[in-house]
Amino acid sequence: MHNEDFYINGAWVKPNSPARLDVINPATEAPCATIALANQADVDAAFGAARAAFPAFSQTSKAERLALMREILAQYEARAQDMADAIRTEMGAPAAFAMDAQVWAGSAHIGATIEALEKMAFESRRGDTLIMHEAIGVAALITPWNWPMNQIACKVAPALAAGCTMVLKPSEIAPLSGLLFSEIMHKAGVPAGVYNMINGDGPVAGNAMSGHAEADMVSFTGSTRAGILVAKNAADTVKRVAQELGGKSANILLDDVDLEDAVTGGVDAVMANSGQSCDAPTRMLVPAHLHDRACDIAAAAAAATIAGDPQAETTTIGPVISQQQFDKVQGLIEAGLEDGARLVAGGPGRPAGLNQGYYVRPTVFGEVRPGMRIEREEIFGPVLSIMPYETEDDAVRMANDTVYGLAAYVQGKDMARVRRVARQLRAGQVQINAPEWDLFAPFGGYKQSGNGREYADWGIHDFLEVKALIGHG
Repeated sequence: MHNEDFYINGAWVKPNSPARLDVINPATEAPCATIALANQADVDAAFGAARAAFPAFSQTSKAERLALMREILAQYEARAQDMADAIRTEMGAPAAFAMDAQVWAGSAHIGATIEALEKMAFESRRGDTLIMHEAIGVAALITPWNWPMNQIACKVAPALAAGCTMVLKPSEIAPLSGLLFSEIMHKAGVPAGVYNMINGDGPVAGNAMSGHAEADMVSFTGSTRAGILVAKNAADTVKRVAQELGGKSANILLDDVDLEDAVTGGVDAVMANSGQSCDAPTRMLVPAHLHDRACDIAAAAAAATIAGDPQAETTTIGPVISQQQFDKVQGLIEAGLEDGARLVAGGPGRPAGLNQGYYVRPTVFGEVRPGMRIEREEIFGPVLSIMPYETEDDAVRMANDTVYGLAAYVQGKDMARVRRVARQLRAGQVQINAPEWDLFAPFGGYKQSGNGREYADWGIHDFLEVKALIGHG
């Protein structure tokens, strides 16, 4: 792959910046590649190409964009194994999970966006006024490391569908999948300048992108802390900002739930991807009289979670992404102990037999109370907090008592009651009784979990402006 190149104006180009960064394989703690880090001149070149390509691409027909996106999907699927290998290497994701979840998510979102575009009307009439939905312009796309293809697909696909041109910056921590995605885009025949990709860090490249005069909007996924900086930087040019940020999602188990299934499923959902999912149900709220039994079930589920070599068939979770993330998770596990939570499973340090790699023990705390750091802060590791509650109203209050509002979960048998609780939760998505992933449901958050919505037609609308032709006749 073109590890030290950028993809600008339909070609792989050498960067202006001399800065380089080693990409660390978190399973081995050893470098697996070296990438270039963009400077202002590199960012300017990418946005210059995107701006020049916008007039023509924004006027393409829906049929032309559909044909292009179908070819992108075909090329993506042809490189699925290469993509899985890249994600396994850069993230330490278990091989099966890299293919069946990480790579699958990219193809699934591209496919859902194609289906949404097929059904979408960009013009409608209200009396003598024609309402038009047209491409907003050049989009700055900044994506995270934890679900690289999910988030790249959730931004690139709707931007293309809307007729936008774009500059993508994948995470510099896990950039190999983004480089491979750019090869796929080139192979698919995306017109020069429509899709551009640079690598770089947040303080230099991300800052230059979010404040760039040629960017009409920024779509950012990452931490709330970084999202605040992006929004402030974008404000000077009054550009649209769509953000999917942090979460601390509550999983309310009502007292008529199948406790064994609900707790086991809840633990599995937290541990998946080594706990590195913004919508993970990391606060499990259980009726107080079921708390101890829930802890026992959770301990067994955590014990069945095998952290280890990403290439081993028995491995269910790999390491967390970096030394920095490992240290953060370890510090929060220690904080849970210091604050008086009961350690049910796992704890500080690496799993037995793993002395290399950023591996975290699958950890469960019981007797977690409101105000504890592990209850308030997004840990982004395989750590679950179980919290007892007395009444349904208490559960709703505890669930909503957070600065975040990305996702929430409710489980129980009395569906009228489940729906009543779900309606009271301040979150962008509320999942009821562990449903299948809905690629057409809007995804995004309330409060400090962001703004805007992704997935299918919801994502396309974020990249459109509304124009009224009054007196059109």
